[in-house]
Amino acid sequence: MLYLEILFLAVVQGITEFLPISSSGHLVVLAALFEEWGIHMDEKLTVNIVLHLGTLAAILVFYWRRIWALLGADRRVIGLLIVATIPAVVVGVPLKKYGTEFLENPLLAGCMFLVTGALLLWVRRCKPGETECRELSYSRALIVGLFQAFAILPGVSRSGSTIVAGLGTGLRRDEAATFSFLLAIPVIGGAGLLEVKDLVEQSGNGTPVLALIVGGLVSFVVGLVALAWLVRWIQKGQLHYFAWWVLALGPVVIAWQLWTRF
Repeated sequence: MLYLEILFLAVVQGITEFLPISSSGHLVVLAALFEEWGIHMDEKLTVNIVLHLGTLAAILVFYWRRIWALLGADRRVIGLLIVATIPAVVVGVPLKKYGTEFLENPLLAGCMFLVTGALLLWVRRCKPGETECRELSYSRALIVGLFQAFAILPGVSRSGSTIVAGLGTGLRRDEAATFSFLLAIPVIGGAGLLEVKDLVEQSGNGTPVLALIVGGLVSFVVGLVALAWLVRWIQKGQLHYFAWWVLALGPVVIAWQLWTRF
């Protein structure tokens, strides 16, 4: 069962980390379902770290040319990424420390799925610009960063909100996707470091190493495919198609949570 659970979570992580449907929201809902079914996975923190490392590796592989360009022609983008990361750090670190129950609330995730759907539908009305990442102003980079900070809430898609914000600031479709996923590198990496810190402070790791390796590899492969797929959809102007999934899922999760509570 452990291997099946890790495999399932790895597939979900690989898909939802990049597709604009909120990985955090789906994992929160799945965790609540597992609890309802009496399934308790030990060492969830360890598994979470490995799955995030898999999706981080997918970004590094997919965008390695643009990452390499940050040392040359695109070095101005480094400053833009730093500015855009600040809101997530300011909001995320205190929330992770003091708001764990808030961030793991499936009812909140259900409500925020609707917000994500509304953002994705707005894309249909948003005409993309012609600006490249390195031409973005610091104030507009900060706007994208504020949307990323908002996406800390479960159910709000990080990729969806930052891509929508990028399009709203005048970026080309492909450049909005590029800036969004370059911005994910420090965020996912930083979150992973915080999780490693928590893991070190806890007692040992009871999850078999082979299970962790399998989970990491699966999240990497699935994430790489999902990322390539999403970029093609963005270039075709079809990002809003993903809205229908979260708009359908949100009311179901809300109804389920209200039913179990009342």
